[in-house]
Amino acid sequence: MSRNKKIILTAILLAMLIILSRFLSIKTPITKVSFAFIPTMLCAVWLGPKWTVLLNVLGDIIGATLFPTGAYFIGYTISTAIAGLIYGVLLYKKKSDSFSDKKLMLRTIIAVTVIAVIVNMGLNTLWTSITTGKAFKVLFFTRIPKQIIMIPIHIIVFLFIEKILRKPFDTYIRSNND
Repeated sequence: MSRNKKIILTAILLAMLIILSRFLSIKTPITKVSFAFIPTMLCAVWLGPKWTVLLNVLGDIIGATLFPTGAYFIGYTISTAIAGLIYGVLLYKKKSDSFSDKKLMLRTIIAVTVIAVIVNMGLNTLWTSITTGKAFKVLFFTRIPKQIIMIPIHIIVFLFIEKILRKPFDTYIRSNND
């Protein structure tokens, strides 16, 4: 895929990410429920780790600048960069590595679980504890039910959307109109 196509695709996914995270999400002072993981995971599969980290970092900085919900805190940007890296490393389909649906499902389960535990329950709980002054332990245990519910939702939604978009994306990258 040409660099121009990667930039265009990243811009489209960035717009989706900002809309899903800033406008179509449910926010409380302690947690947020959103489908912003979809553009991130699609970028990871289609473009790899460096583009996914870039997408997430830009999405966080642009979203926080244009549509702030509180003071900007760099910890959340670090978390989203780490999540993008994990998704990118585990889900990227190189041209030579076209893996099966079962392999994609396994990689998706691993990626979503690792991010839920390390980023969402670990780092984001730490950042929320720092920014709100609430005890880490209390926040951590209140986040466990959300993660238990959201892990299968993330997996099912992503695999469904990836399967629907697989053929149109393959057609897009194979087109000769760069």
